[in-house]
Amino acid sequence: MKRLIIMAALALASCGSANGLKPVGTATLPPKAYGATETPTPVQLITPNSQARPERSDELLRSSDQRRGDQFDLPPTD
Repeated sequence: MKRLIIMAALALASCGSANGLKPVGTATLPPKAYGATETPTPVQLITPNSQARPERSDELLRSSDQRRGDQFDLPPTD
């Protein structure tokens, strides 16, 4: 059982390899987008942009304000 788990972990670890990406056989890269000046490289195609992987905001709360009363925050009625 341990061997199976180790083999599965090694197989999954090798799946994410992105070294030396090239089109297979006679296939070509996708054509450039309309209005683009050049065709993107394979590395540019697999690199996520900021919209696909946004940066984390770790800014702490610097000033706290008292919240206004909410006229619709009422207790439940029977």
